[in-house]
Amino acid sequence: MEKEIKKEDLLGHKFEYVQDKISEDEKTLTVEIAEEYKRFIDEGKTERECCQYIERLARENGFSNIDDLIKENVELQPGMKVYGNNRDKSIILFIIGEDSIESGMKIVGGHIDSPRIDLKPTPLYEDSGMAYFKTHYYGGIRKYQWASLPLSIHGVIINEKGEKISISIGEEACDPIFFISDLLPHLAKDQNKKSLAEGIEGEGLNLIVGNTMSDDKEAKERFKLKVLEILNEKYNVTEEDFMTAELEIVPAGKARDAGFDRSMIVGYGHDDRSCSFAGMKAILDIEGTPKKTVVGMFMDKEEVGSMGNTGSESKYFENMVAELMNLQMDNYKDLYVRRAFMNTKVLSADVGAAYDPNYASAYDKRNSPFMGKGIVLVKYTGARGKSGCNDANAEFVHEVRDIFNRHDVIWQTGELGKVDQGGGGTIAYILANAGADVIDCGIPVISMHAPYEMISKADLYMTYKGYKAFLID
Repeated sequence: MEKEIKKEDLLGHKFEYVQDKISEDEKTLTVEIAEEYKRFIDEGKTERECCQYIERLARENGFSNIDDLIKENVELQPGMKVYGNNRDKSIILFIIGEDSIESGMKIVGGHIDSPRIDLKPTPLYEDSGMAYFKTHYYGGIRKYQWASLPLSIHGVIINEKGEKISISIGEEACDPIFFISDLLPHLAKDQNKKSLAEGIEGEGLNLIVGNTMSDDKEAKERFKLKVLEILNEKYNVTEEDFMTAELEIVPAGKARDAGFDRSMIVGYGHDDRSCSFAGMKAILDIEGTPKKTVVGMFMDKEEVGSMGNTGSESKYFENMVAELMNLQMDNYKDLYVRRAFMNTKVLSADVGAAYDPNYASAYDKRNSPFMGKGIVLVKYTGARGKSGCNDANAEFVHEVRDIFNRHDVIWQTGELGKVDQGGGGTIAYILANAGADVIDCGIPVISMHAPYEMISKADLYMTYKGYKAFLID
């Protein structure tokens, strides 16, 4: 006798946990992909390091630099793998499809920059027997979270000779780390009266970098000079070289498994390197020639509005598409690029705000994504009355939903907290402005924009699976 299907089950819908829906083989794969991801964010603490990591893997997987194809005027063929590196700060991967690019592309687009603290152009000074770096925070950080943490310095310095020197200090066990001080509770009466936002101000995020004097007793600033002596001996740089440097302050240390069950990952930069990793792995794992040209975008500057020549607002991606179409056809016209974008489908690969019961009042529980329930579709972001959002069309949301269902991708929906609580957005609107169909789609995150964030390994795996299904379907 067949079990009677309840009307509630037939007509209703509930999002389920990934672990209840996947096989033992997929559970094993979930753990393997998590280990790959931890290596990625450990080596990619900055957008430059992520770009270099992705380029290395792309070349190992048969991708050719677009600059070489243009120089040799290579005729573009289906199945060819191409990448473009934009100033070592953003990178885009293509696998050329059977159909012409004019007929549209399938894109997974994320970003590889994360909230952090940068050095000011003239950072080094001394005060009261200690050497400091002046800083300027980047992106939407909560400043109080960055005090009393072990911090590292990453980036590049270009010296007087024009040599570019890569810097990474604070990640190895033998490295020193750096520190932003906070006030002891015994003396914090006045600070305690301030709001969280005011407790530590931007100009108070000064990095302690030294406490030893130079042996030059005639020098006016011996603590500052000692730091300069060390940097000159190790890297052959002077104080003037800071003015042409890009140095970033990020949390020191590696990503770690979290929980007794090791089901989660805590680390720096899940927003948005977790989605970028899933997109990178999805495109690298594609076998054969897809029907449509597939694209992985890994962009810079999202945390500050996507402006600049390495952000998604730049013409770099559009120029790459134009160059590829010029290699693909004899009678190239700009009009064909516009047609390509109008026919393009995009998953804007960015993280979502996972429901956190510790701060339940900030969320609409019925419309929030949950840790462990898979990739989250976010139809719109924006703030308050959807200000600044993309708001995907129903037809495209259904198309993505259908792809996920047919490929056994566990998915959920969500939005960014309560309507009047705040808001935010990502790069979705930029490609939508060019005519593409776009929806935000990524991994739910706990403690987004904190120095250390948390994700579920199950959600990471399902996001990879969802991106790959979208690209090849």
